[in-house]
Amino acid sequence: MDIDKILDSIEWLGHDSFRISSEGQTVYIDPFKLSGDHPVADVILVTHEHFDHYSAEDIAKIVNEDTIIVTDAATGRNISTGVRVLEPGEQAVVKGLTVEAVPSYNLDKNFHPRDNKWLGFIITIGGCRIYHAGDTDRIPEMKDLEADIALLPVSGTYVMTAEEAVQAALDIHPLIAVPMHYGDIVGERKDADQFVNGLQGKIRVEILEQRG
Repeated sequence: MDIDKILDSIEWLGHDSFRISSEGQTVYIDPFKLSGDHPVADVILVTHEHFDHYSAEDIAKIVNEDTIIVTDAATGRNISTGVRVLEPGEQAVVKGLTVEAVPSYNLDKNFHPRDNKWLGFIITIGGCRIYHAGDTDRIPEMKDLEADIALLPVSGTYVMTAEEAVQAALDIHPLIAVPMHYGDIVGERKDADQFVNGLQGKIRVEILEQRG
């Protein structure tokens, strides 16, 4: 596995939104505020139904009749075709890609209740396990996750803080950690920088420049 080649295939589109282009597949995660032209999605992963994660307007820009959307049950009820619903702990092979749904929830706030069964995802591409945490706190289940690249929220308010994300990264111990959930709605670049500083000498961190 060429971890740097896989990292180069991951584009941060702002907030929690990413595009992964690898193995002949184009995968979006939580597409939001897409501007300009974007390639059609083979697979779209949607972590939960909040407007900045499930954006029907943005999905319409990148979907066609062959696109598969993987999401939780509540969000799936809003989608008429091409939807695959998963609960935490379930997995599916979607267009040849293994997609695992994992828990994503708050511990000490009520924005993302555990009982909602909203999702994070681990998607395996080119032998690399890429974990998108969704909107979550540092939760106990993270200690049991196996990921090569971890995309972790750092803004606080609705999700874990940068300091808490450092501890989450140490629980997961990926080869590379990438901060997200800042620069739009809540969070600033300084949160990403704090995340980098907290993992200095422990885990490689890459701050991706926004492309979309």
